[in-house]
Amino acid sequence: MSSNQSAPANASTNLAAAVVPGQELEPIRDGKIEKGETAYVDVTVATLWKDSKAPRKVDKPALGKPVDLDKWNENLKSTEVRRGLTGKAETQAVYGSEVTVLETKGSWAKVAVTDQSTPKNKKGYPGWLPTKQLVENDRFGKLKKDQPRAVVTAEKAKFEGIEFTKDVGADPSFNVELPLIAQDVEDVRVALPGGGAAWIDVDDVNVFDIGEKPKKPSGDDLVKTAKQFDGLRYLWAGVSAYGFDCSGFTYSVYRAHGIDIPRDSGDQAKVGKKVSSKDLKAGDLLFFSTSSGTVHHVGMYIGGGKMIHSPNASKTVYVVDWKDWDKGNEFSGARRIL
Repeated sequence: MSSNQSAPANASTNLAAAVVPGQELEPIRDGKIEKGETAYVDVTVATLWKDSKAPRKVDKPALGKPVDLDKWNENLKSTEVRRGLTGKAETQAVYGSEVTVLETKGSWAKVAVTDQSTPKNKKGYPGWLPTKQLVENDRFGKLKKDQPRAVVTAEKAKFEGIEFTKDVGADPSFNVELPLIAQDVEDVRVALPGGGAAWIDVDDVNVFDIGEKPKKPSGDDLVKTAKQFDGLRYLWAGVSAYGFDCSGFTYSVYRAHGIDIPRDSGDQAKVGKKVSSKDLKAGDLLFFSTSSGTVHHVGMYIGGGKMIHSPNASKTVYVVDWKDWDKGNEFSGARRIL
């Protein structure tokens, strides 16, 4: 069931939400992140790196708690500086995302993002991040299983009325999922990964009952969500409203509609049904490869011979005639996920 807005809609008024007592929302004070544990992202967006030495001085705003993603994007204004992120970052994980701790080394942890499938690790997409950007909270994990969930559909939302914990400076953005513990006409109350609770404007989320999935989208539904980010600057490894890479964009758009596809373009090219370029429909994924056959780019077909994509560090998310754009004749196939 969903709130009253245009993103994936499954409206209902009878939520199976139980009252969550205050002691279940108290802040977590242990803060120790250990190998083998499940942890949760406790910053607006965490960037996962190749290793702890990969970040540059310009990347410092992405390493703190809180992160300052607007400052980071400002630091990456130059195309060359932005392009320099290539190969240094692996992926990102939005606030509240579940990760498995694979290894710790000093103040850093190697984790696998549960909801990002990849052949690299069966537990999820791997990479390194500062441990201070994580929190271990079994109570939050239980609430995620036992409560309805609020999924952010706005590009960026805000927390109001934070209770039972201090404000860690995180903001809920596109595709953040948090346990729902109360709802009124104007707001929903959600549990936070570090303990505590806060309110989010009901118009910025969809609400789903326990175990409920969004209604299967049409191709046009996917296109509408994708176009929400037209003009957003490309970001290598990005999966958030602060910047996407090519496959992070398609992954995130599908995920917003309850459909999980692999994180990387080469793996996305192996799922769904192969379709001819003469039989394309809105929502189909278009793939482009090197001369050796390695998939290096993906975009989403939107109809009328056009696709929307997030191509490289010099560009934004934008719409192109895909055949005109493919000047190198690198098109290698299309897949239908729906």
